[in-house]
Amino acid sequence: MSCEPTETPTPQEIDIPALREKYRRERDKRLHPEGSDQYVEAAETFADYAEVDPHSPPVVRDPISEEIDVAIVGGGFSGIMAGARLEENGVGSFRIIESGGDFGGVWYWNRYPGIQCDNESYCYIPLLEELDYIPRAKFSDGAEIREHCQRIGKHFGLYEAALFGTRVSSLSWDESIRRWRVGTNHGDDIRARFVIMCVGSTNRPKLPGIPGIQSFEGHSFHSARWDYEYTGGDASGGLHKLCDKRVAVIGTGASAIQVVPYLGRDAEHVYVFQRTPSSVDRRGNVPTDPEWVKTLGPGWQKERQRNFHQWSFEPSPPGAAETDAICDFWTEINRNLAAKLEAMGWPELPPEQYFAMREEEDYRVMERLRRRVESIVGDSKTAEALKPYYRMGCKRPCSNDEFLETFNRPNVTLVDVSTWQGVERITENGVVASGVEYEVDCIIYASGFEVTTRLDRRLGIEPYEGRDGLSLYEYWADGLKTFHGMTAHGFPNHFYTGFTQAGAGGNITAMYDQQVTHIAWIIKEALARGAVVVEPSQQAQDGWGRTIRETAIDNTEFLLECTPGYWNGEGGGSGPDRRKKLRFIFGEPYGPGFYAFEQLLQDWRDQGDLEGLVLEAEGP
Repeated sequence: MSCEPTETPTPQEIDIPALREKYRRERDKRLHPEGSDQYVEAAETFADYAEVDPHSPPVVRDPISEEIDVAIVGGGFSGIMAGARLEENGVGSFRIIESGGDFGGVWYWNRYPGIQCDNESYCYIPLLEELDYIPRAKFSDGAEIREHCQRIGKHFGLYEAALFGTRVSSLSWDESIRRWRVGTNHGDDIRARFVIMCVGSTNRPKLPGIPGIQSFEGHSFHSARWDYEYTGGDASGGLHKLCDKRVAVIGTGASAIQVVPYLGRDAEHVYVFQRTPSSVDRRGNVPTDPEWVKTLGPGWQKERQRNFHQWSFEPSPPGAAETDAICDFWTEINRNLAAKLEAMGWPELPPEQYFAMREEEDYRVMERLRRRVESIVGDSKTAEALKPYYRMGCKRPCSNDEFLETFNRPNVTLVDVSTWQGVERITENGVVASGVEYEVDCIIYASGFEVTTRLDRRLGIEPYEGRDGLSLYEYWADGLKTFHGMTAHGFPNHFYTGFTQAGAGGNITAMYDQQVTHIAWIIKEALARGAVVVEPSQQAQDGWGRTIRETAIDNTEFLLECTPGYWNGEGGGSGPDRRKKLRFIFGEPYGPGFYAFEQLLQDWRDQGDLEGLVLEAEGP
């Protein structure tokens, strides 16, 4: 199937200098001096939001005391893939410790109406070939993704290793037994030779720091802990208990985009409080074509994941020999740019000319999306407030075929709270914005997760100590210190997954798989060689830090120009160190790119001598 460039406004139709200034003004009025810290008060006040499990009964069991080879902390995609890769490497003595009642991570917790993945399922859902499974549509819903997590668990026998309803409360290296002591909310004493942290970046619901948030006397919940007992219905809709309820939704990010159409359909009235509009393109979800499935050969998923990365995440299209297999809103800018470069004969351009062309495509695509708002939303004031004025890479792009249309309903009101103060306060009766109190029966916080708050807040593990009581939080307070982004000197037998000086890609599950594949191999080799301790040398860690700095692509200027969001730490806050903070938000990724990092790791494994790691055998 051919994939054509999209129709966007011509360069003559848009005034880029004027738009650039408009983007700056829109950013400035939303900047909060506290950056990510603006969420601290509410999160501490409503700590139980993260603790309550509406999907499973509390786990009641006796404490466990045991010795194992590996403790995996987290049962989302990274955790279950770590278990799968350990099994493949013959490491069978491990536990997966998960606070939820089943595997899935964010897909276990998130069950709000309309939930779907907004990356195409053929790339995002991992281990499709290994489990001989093809998703039912281009964009899978939450139930299918959760079912696949369970499928992985059953296929690799991970349920026998799982401790559900269990939250890790402490992690400390015990030199006397050369193991990690893992404490939990059940009083467990698990002594693990190795620890793999698989906690993900969306493990703690985020609440806005709105004055008076405790005072509301109606019902409230976070979209990641949807209360169907209150709303009625299920993830497919039918929220019949809201028929006489006035509902406030605070947030218009990826979750709210999907939730609002269902609320608009069923609630008496919906007030949507928006600080920053998302870009919302057409989704056009389609069932999987069985004829296409017949064409798939061995290695098809990894090939497609690479294609997605090249066309959506790389700063330039891959070239004349490659086609855009994904062909959706994620790949549009590179697809349009490739068409222009092809018409020019794929010339060798100086970087400044190339990036100017890319910037122009960005402005044209965003203008197309703003005009899409105009074409759908009837009220001109509402339409103007829903237009996104920022570069495409500033916020996660969204797609939905009903969100914008919902604002044409008479029972749906958009409340623009675009200044940094946002919602002024919450009262016992409702929400106050611009001096107006909106009385509601229910407040739904569709405010996402704590992606960029302090690590100790997100993990809730205390103490978290390596050798000689060294706190990981203190060790990383002024920046990450790792070897290959996955292990650190002073923290023996300790591995970390996520955005930590490793390869960052446009597909987070592919990133996790890259990391846990490498970690499982190291653990297998360490056990096979009779090592009880594996730890990077200080020299190797320092060398990797230099590599990260020397290959870094500095995009802080771009991020500072963006409207506040989690990709730039809510604007980076204020103060002289805000540029430094921005560099650390997504873990200083390896500059040459995701697949260059893949090759680096493969070459390192092929070398076979575990260069940079110090292996210690059992002492006398």
